[in-house]
Amino acid sequence: MHNTQDGSVSEDYSAMTWRERRQREKELRAEILERVAEMARLKSAPKDFDPGRTMVRYAARIFGEPEMVNLVDSALEFWLTAGRWHNRLEKALAAWYGLPHARLVNSGSSANLIAISSLTSPAWGDRRLRPGDEVITVAAGFPTTVAPMIQNGLVPVFVDIELPHYNIDPAMLEPALSPKTRAVMLAHTLGNPFDLGAVVDFCQRNGLWLIEDNCDASGSLYNGQLTGTFGDLSTLSFYPPHHMTTGEGGAVLCKTDEMNRVVESMRDWGRDCWCPSGADNTCGLRFCQEQHGDLPKGYDHKYTYRHLGYNLKMTDMQASIGCAQIERLEGFGAARRRNWKVLRDALDDLSDVLILPEPTKNSDPSWFGFMLTVRPDAPFTRDQMVRHLEGARIQTRMLFGGNLLRQPAMTDLIADRRAQGMPDPYRVVGSLEVTDMVMTSGFWLGVYPGMSDEQLLYMANQIRRCARGEVSP
Repeated sequence: MHNTQDGSVSEDYSAMTWRERRQREKELRAEILERVAEMARLKSAPKDFDPGRTMVRYAARIFGEPEMVNLVDSALEFWLTAGRWHNRLEKALAAWYGLPHARLVNSGSSANLIAISSLTSPAWGDRRLRPGDEVITVAAGFPTTVAPMIQNGLVPVFVDIELPHYNIDPAMLEPALSPKTRAVMLAHTLGNPFDLGAVVDFCQRNGLWLIEDNCDASGSLYNGQLTGTFGDLSTLSFYPPHHMTTGEGGAVLCKTDEMNRVVESMRDWGRDCWCPSGADNTCGLRFCQEQHGDLPKGYDHKYTYRHLGYNLKMTDMQASIGCAQIERLEGFGAARRRNWKVLRDALDDLSDVLILPEPTKNSDPSWFGFMLTVRPDAPFTRDQMVRHLEGARIQTRMLFGGNLLRQPAMTDLIADRRAQGMPDPYRVVGSLEVTDMVMTSGFWLGVYPGMSDEQLLYMANQIRRCARGEVSP
């Protein structure tokens, strides 16, 4: 024992042997993790629901002992970047989706950036995406599905969506096709798969890349096959509202070894070397590679860069949470499906004033949210309904950016380009009439696994009260 600077007494570990220190470390770790498990049990104890006072959230983290124990266990190791938990989660995700590779990143938005950027790689020869190439997509969605296209000099081609599925209208694919079209990138809106049969066929017939933004749809099925397994690349998000969470985080799913190498390079600074962080010369050729670019022959391969990449890795502490969350993913999906059905059945009689959501044909969605659109002839507006629900302590959300072309980020960009005599950074094919309708009249509610029947029926009752004029708008 010895006195510390603040006068307290601590054990003198310097006098211990290596074996004694290791044993004491194990004892302390076990004690700490047991206390953490107790804290988790305390935090996850059920709480009473008080209608009108307790907030009914659109989403929340669902976690318990495994997540908190893993997180602290990882913190005690103090491996601050990608390590064993990171590798374990990548393997678990690949196995869960039945694909050969999954590469973790620090967000779903980064996953979209890596997916698009990877298709600009010289590795793809004539198929690589180049500035000016066009990518078919929709404007009714989240901005970071589209932003990486513009950031890479590509031209998004916007087409309308259709109701009641809130996904791309497949009839607009052919009119959107041009000699410059090279890819299609679409999200499965609120977990509802877009028409993968039509989209995959269109891409195959025209030799186009398909990127699935699967961030809202983990566990959704189309013809019995998991979404996220149809595209050349697919992306996932683990932000807290999503189907599983690591706090911040995401992943890119890859079907081939070559695609995996490009994605990994783009994620890891653009380097050509595949050694993991903290490892050197795993190939045995670090200083005797053939010449790359105009570098000297045998230049250190660990500092040879094939792409203009990024550093977007997930930390080991985040990955440790994901290792527990993925074990819950099937159960989370079942709860989301059940909660969606409770709401859908409870609101079925309001179809005269609300457009109620429907799953895409041949699909079984793992729903992210419950989307509603107020009909044009309804005796109330979306804004009146939303104000009533928020006043009743029920969280609501818009369909993300509404019409992305109307967002200030896009209008400012358009104005700047036009002032410089440059063309608009996008094309629109047809009207975006339905997109605009959803922007002005649509909203969605949560169906996350932590919701009770009492909360779901309270939401349905408050929607009905507003829809039937039982409360002042």
